[in-house]
Amino acid sequence: MLAPLRWLRDFVDIDVTVEELEKRLFDSGFEVEQIIPYGDKLDKVVTCKILEIAQHPNAERLRVCQVDVGKYGKLQIVTNAQNVKVGDIVPVAVDGATLATGDRIFNGKLRGEDSFGMFCGGEEIGITDEFYEGASFDGVLVLGEDFPLGEEVRDLLGLKDYVFDISVLANRPDCQSIVGIAREIACALNKPFKEPDLSFNAVNGKYEQIKVSIKDTELCPRYIAHLVKDVKIEKAPAWMSRRLALCGLNSINNIVDITNYVLLEMGQPMHAFDLAHVENNEIVVRRAENGEKIVTLDEKECVLTSDNLLICDGEKPIGLAGIMGGLNSEITDLTNTVLFECAKFKRDNIRRSARTLGKSSDSSKRFEKGVDEYTTERAMKRALHLIDELKAGVVTDVDVDCSAFKEQENREVKTTFAKINGVLGIEVPKDTVVDILTRLGFEVKVDGESISTVAPPYREDVEGYPDLAEEVIRTYGYEHIKPTLMQDAVITAGGYSKEQEDELRMKRTLVNLGYSEAMTFSFYSKKDVAALNLREGDEEGNAIIIGNPISDNYEVLRRTIVPSLLKIISGNVKKGNMQGRIFEIAKTFAPKSLPITDFPTETKKLAIATFGEDDFFALKGVIEEIANVFRVKFDLTKRADKTYLHPGISAKIILGEREIGVFGQVAYETCGAFDIEGKVFVAELDYDALAECFTVPFKYKNLPKFKNIERDLALVADEGVTCAQIEDVIRSACKNNVESVRLFDIYVGEQIGANKKSMAFTVTFKAGEDKPLEASDVDGFVKRILGSLEHRLGVVLR
Repeated sequence: MLAPLRWLRDFVDIDVTVEELEKRLFDSGFEVEQIIPYGDKLDKVVTCKILEIAQHPNAERLRVCQVDVGKYGKLQIVTNAQNVKVGDIVPVAVDGATLATGDRIFNGKLRGEDSFGMFCGGEEIGITDEFYEGASFDGVLVLGEDFPLGEEVRDLLGLKDYVFDISVLANRPDCQSIVGIAREIACALNKPFKEPDLSFNAVNGKYEQIKVSIKDTELCPRYIAHLVKDVKIEKAPAWMSRRLALCGLNSINNIVDITNYVLLEMGQPMHAFDLAHVENNEIVVRRAENGEKIVTLDEKECVLTSDNLLICDGEKPIGLAGIMGGLNSEITDLTNTVLFECAKFKRDNIRRSARTLGKSSDSSKRFEKGVDEYTTERAMKRALHLIDELKAGVVTDVDVDCSAFKEQENREVKTTFAKINGVLGIEVPKDTVVDILTRLGFEVKVDGESISTVAPPYREDVEGYPDLAEEVIRTYGYEHIKPTLMQDAVITAGGYSKEQEDELRMKRTLVNLGYSEAMTFSFYSKKDVAALNLREGDEEGNAIIIGNPISDNYEVLRRTIVPSLLKIISGNVKKGNMQGRIFEIAKTFAPKSLPITDFPTETKKLAIATFGEDDFFALKGVIEEIANVFRVKFDLTKRADKTYLHPGISAKIILGEREIGVFGQVAYETCGAFDIEGKVFVAELDYDALAECFTVPFKYKNLPKFKNIERDLALVADEGVTCAQIEDVIRSACKNNVESVRLFDIYVGEQIGANKKSMAFTVTFKAGEDKPLEASDVDGFVKRILGSLEHRLGVVLR
């Protein structure tokens, strides 16, 4: 947020340099992203009064002016400005002056006539109408008659200032205001905090009454409305416009500017309705109906749902709660009676509405972080005080306060000094702890070693003694903390653990196979789950639904990584990248019970996906290579039963007696739901279960002395005989002599016969340790294998 230094000084005496103040804020937990100087370049631009104006003898468009510059004496200025006259007080840059642009001005001659300076307009001074009326005019700025002569314009107009751009974290919504930051500065500098003036004179009279009703108190815990009569719509005073401009807001009129001023100063968004457009003098806070519409102040129509909260009158919507007012009740030059509103809205509802509707405002940004009910009441009083101060209208005694604020209950935190110091790891003196908390607005009671505190009503973030410890140390100073080991900590040599080494080896294996690692969120949408076409009882559908998701795309805590990889593939395909290989090792989350009563069970899984040129067997080869690298044995012979996989092109991954995953082609319906054209193959394994088998130590053996011999066998089998069955028979027929069996071709056709298929295998035979293989030995092995195949499976040589 933006905080001008002059504005902060209204509430605390700041007697340190800008650099020191930046450091104090940082030490207190508030990062100053930048300090924006205003008027720091402007120098020797002073006020003068025009005494005489004469035509330039050598130039038709130039005029020669005699001016009184106070302590600088009387000077001659040559100008082409046509909007000045004798008696005007205007800014003049005298010899050696520096303009807001950084340009320098020196004495010189214009068409033969001496000119000892230059008249200045708003552009040269660096201001617009928001700072001083007439500054945006393309000409010389004419000042008021009461301005003294020869004085620096930057000082007379209050232009020299520094604006602190402060990053306020989400846990400190009380500091998203000038008053909130000033409170922190007062504590950091050990200075008294000056409360803003909340006084106003409410006039009694026979005024129209206002009715307010809240239909959803969960989304709107409090709503305050106050009536102001005989409003005079005019320009806000220069000091108010200037402060709004420094914070990035344009001046509109005195009433609207007051609401914006209170927003910045107190951190409480508020709105002003023209009562003439509020039907039946009634305000109703309710949820919108599905399809209901409203046109907001930015002249854009919104189509709403029941998730959106509306401010309505007796007949129609007049505002989008917490975000923006309606165009049909805005303040105009004809406004006579104004209804001010201050409210507290549920922050997650405002955040969701602002994002789904694509509307963000200064109000919504504050409501999204949180506004407390205590500030709601104070902000209304501050606005009414400004109405009185600016004589902008008559503050009546007509006000309505729904769901009035109650003193916070159970906010007392009882603890001991030892617990606070235990969190910090240092010994902070008791008196210092009490002094810091008192300066921060806490009510503090001490009883020996015990301390009891009640946080100020605007500090809703304080819940326990760790919060108190944080408050103490950020004021006491982090430089007092000394590095120490935790109670059960030990010093180690560092490096990766075995689990980390195994995971890195898995990643390197997949990278060497041409795969790229992906990193995705742990959430996806209900739409992504629906795309899997799950049946009732499928574990992937038994997922945890997030209560307050950041968007509809991240509302389910994932049970499987497959949808996350499919979304990546979909994005690549849409951008013209039609092939790729990706993998991810990440945690999935399963509820221990429904409804949720405990933390979920976390399981790390490995997901692999390929699209484009690869096929089922390419992915199968990757899984077999993983088994080879980590010296485990997978059974890949049983068909998988997953709704998101093709029923005929998928298989289970079985380790020992346990199914740890599946792989296969993604079903066409699922690909279509993710807008993917073409085939996609995925595998997902329970990485934790797989990692339990990573305990087999490496065993090294000598390279074989003699060469292995390969033989290709083309076999004819019944259609129902599987590759795995044939492999098992081949290995069992020659247990000690078969090194490997690899399928390299399948053929089905008329030459083979009905319900038959041809399967070609490469069988590698290994030699003994002491003698080479002879051709006759291999012929014997092949004969034995063929005999076993025919006897056990009815498979014959083609």
